[in-house]
Amino acid sequence: MSKNAKIAAGGVAVGLLLLIWLPLWAVLLIVLGVPAVAYLTLDPSQRRRLRRVTRKEIGR
Repeated sequence: MSKNAKIAAGGVAVGLLLLIWLPLWAVLLIVLGVPAVAYLTLDPSQRRRLRRVTRKEIGR
């Protein structure tokens, strides 16, 4: 199992646990809020680099 597959499986497991213990609005807030906050903590140069890399991968 690759590293990305392990991360994805862990994310699904955490998501399912959150759905059991928290109301839906709280789960959505966490699932959408954590990546947004992580992106906003990047420097402008890191954001540009991240956008460039994701565009390259989409254009394959």
